[in-house]
Amino acid sequence: MEHYDLIVIGGGPSGYAGAMRAVDFKKKVLLVEKKRIGGAGIYEGVLTSKTLWEFSQKISSIREMLPDYKVDYADIVRTMKEAVFERKTQMTVHLQLLQNYMDNKMFSYEKGEARFIDKHTICIVKEDGNFKTVSADNILIATGSRPRYLSHIPIDEKIIMTSDGIRNLTDIPKSLVVLGAGVIGCEFATIFSNFGQTKVYLIDKADRILPFEDEDVAAVVTENLEKQGATVHHGVSLKRMEIINGEVEYELAHKDGSTEVLRVEKALVSVGRVPNIEGLALENAGVKLNERGCIWDDDTQTNISNIFVAGDVTTEMALVNVGEREARHAVVRMYGPIVKPLSYKNISTIMFLNPEVACVGMSEQELNQKGIPHKVVKLDYSTNARAIAMRKTKGFFKIIVTNDNGMRILGMRAVGEHASSAIQAVAYLIHTNQGIRDLADMMHPHPSIIEGIQECLRMLLGKSIYKSWVFKDKLKCYVCENGVCTPLEQLV
Repeated sequence: MEHYDLIVIGGGPSGYAGAMRAVDFKKKVLLVEKKRIGGAGIYEGVLTSKTLWEFSQKISSIREMLPDYKVDYADIVRTMKEAVFERKTQMTVHLQLLQNYMDNKMFSYEKGEARFIDKHTICIVKEDGNFKTVSADNILIATGSRPRYLSHIPIDEKIIMTSDGIRNLTDIPKSLVVLGAGVIGCEFATIFSNFGQTKVYLIDKADRILPFEDEDVAAVVTENLEKQGATVHHGVSLKRMEIINGEVEYELAHKDGSTEVLRVEKALVSVGRVPNIEGLALENAGVKLNERGCIWDDDTQTNISNIFVAGDVTTEMALVNVGEREARHAVVRMYGPIVKPLSYKNISTIMFLNPEVACVGMSEQELNQKGIPHKVVKLDYSTNARAIAMRKTKGFFKIIVTNDNGMRILGMRAVGEHASSAIQAVAYLIHTNQGIRDLADMMHPHPSIIEGIQECLRMLLGKSIYKSWVFKDKLKCYVCENGVCTPLEQLV
């Protein structure tokens, strides 16, 4: 029986990153993947959806000049396939070359389904039914997640789909209802409304979309969706959704007791994700689950000391950057020096909406719920020279700092063009627990979106170019304490 230092179960972004980090420590590594290297991150997840989003943004820009422009769906499919082929080829070739370059078979890859025999041993079942047994000192579980199904909705991945079923589309649907107003649901609502050939409906059981985010963020996204012709069903519950004569019929219940029946061509169900743990036989290794049915962990380590976990399989935060970081951290815990526990306070996230939304740190909503005093500065995109030049002035910057002279950054929200490129410097300040003065005094490139960050910080320091007490509709600066927000005109 072959023995390894580390067996990684799952070849998606997390597992791949963990295996490569173990190579750095010159450990003998086996990577086991059930289906395809890259996992859902390439084939049904981030890469495909973001390729779709990028394509849809270009189409939306064209439609601003040519309102009647229509895209050929074959072009969309071809673009997605090219992106998937490029990425999967990179990863596959890299693995092949790595196995050739490393001495004494220090890195190996096996395709098959892994099942625990005990805490050090797994059985790899091949597609042809053959199997092999291997063992390791340490094991990293990174098997990812999949879309959640609802038992009362007949999801067939062709008419009623999850995000996995988007690849089954053969044309742009004339109408689409999206169940779930979280990030994924709103992203797909944005994509199809951008194409301009789909009447989009978004079912939102809360009073507003993106309920985990600040109200001003959700408001801008909602306004732009509706501007593109989408209809947002606010504060409703879904009574039923079924397939009738090849179309989707759904019934909504409103808060006033009335009901509404609508019919569309396709439906997308986006109500969260569940971990891929079936078939692992975790009980044979003694690995326990938490109350949500996910693998329990403490800073990536399970209750079994030599078994670690990373990525979507924990479903704590289903983000590629988080999963990769967790996997690398787990391997360092196994073989490297003692490191600090992972911190999730300064995670940078992007929501591919219209406009783009980028976030880091805590939100106003979260700070108010926790009763933490803070200062807020907010700058409208219409004051930014680059946004004006791009003719993309819808959006804002918002920076939240501690309510003291140190003004350490607690969080930031950027909503608008190039938002994702604007947050990393602020994320670094949060990570290092620094104040704002150095970033405010740097010479930022001009014209650039990130100048908006500089102006926000200048507002907090009382030396902004535009004054909030003059430009009240463009700039805001206020302090929140004990649930009361008060303008801070004296700062500017």
